[in-house]
Amino acid sequence: MLSFEQKLAIADSFPELQRKDVSLGRVNYHYEKSAYDKKNVLYHLHPNGNGYVYAGLLKQYDTDEKGFVSIRELSEEELRALIGQSIRSLTSSGARQSGKAAKAREEQWANDKKQSLTLKFEDEDQMWYIFAGMDLDAIFETYEEAKEYLEEEGFSRL
Repeated sequence: MLSFEQKLAIADSFPELQRKDVSLGRVNYHYEKSAYDKKNVLYHLHPNGNGYVYAGLLKQYDTDEKGFVSIRELSEEELRALIGQSIRSLTSSGARQSGKAAKAREEQWANDKKQSLTLKFEDEDQMWYIFAGMDLDAIFETYEEAKEYLEEEGFSRL
């Protein structure tokens, strides 16, 4: 098992993460450029060696109800890989929901008639919504389905 100091050094090696000291000697690492409301990548890293990495958008990990994986027994290579995957999953270019690629959390689309629609992902129910202003136009389970619908209706991404 890696020591607390070793785990801190690994987390510190990711320049995109910002360290936040919290209570009881624990440390969190945030990814401020996250495309999601979720910003904690490393959560409650404790001097006893325990801690958690957010993997809620990664299919290959068994997570708790909040999307975290315990890192107590991970090797250096496993921890580095998991942190890197977590960061990539939270970026707009690498974001994933239920294993399906997502281009962004919210996109603007328009057609030749100057009409515009907003495509928005909602974490709460894991669905893609299309809005015309404040009015709901359509709902889809995947980004690909929503994109296909918009393109068939003559809209293109701005």
